[in-house]
Amino acid sequence: MRLLHTMLRVGNLDRSIAFYTDILGMRLLRRNDYPEGKFTLAFVGYEDEANGAVIELTHNWGVEHYELGSGFGHLAVSVDDAYAACAAMKAQGGKVVREAGPMKGGSTVIAFVEDPDGYKIELIEKAQKASSAG
Repeated sequence: MRLLHTMLRVGNLDRSIAFYTDILGMRLLRRNDYPEGKFTLAFVGYEDEANGAVIELTHNWGVEHYELGSGFGHLAVSVDDAYAACAAMKAQGGKVVREAGPMKGGSTVIAFVEDPDGYKIELIEKAQKASSAG
C-alpha cells in the first residue's frame, strides 16, 4: 500500500491551482470537470501520481467557502532553506503565518504558510549535513 493523495475542498479552483503551482512550485498534473456532479478535480504535486503522493483540489460548483474545522492540522513540504522559501513566497503574494525559525523545544527550522482557503502548509528545512574535512 501507499498514500495516493490528500483531498482539499477549495472555494476558487484557479486561485488554489495558482498558489500550489506558482508559490509552492508544484505542477498541475490533471484537471477534470464533472458536470453531472457539479464539481471539478485538479491534482497537483511535485512528481507524477505514479511516483508519489499528490494533492487533489476539489471544487464543488457554487461553493466559495468551507469551514475548516478543528480536526485538520496541516500539510508538510521539505525545503532547502525555510528562511529563503518564506521570503520568496511572500514576494509572490503568499501568506506566511509563522516565520521561519527553530521549532519550539527543538532545533528543526520550520515555518507555516497558508493557502487561499486557509489550509496550513508547514515548511520543514532539510537538515544540513556537516561537511567532512578531506
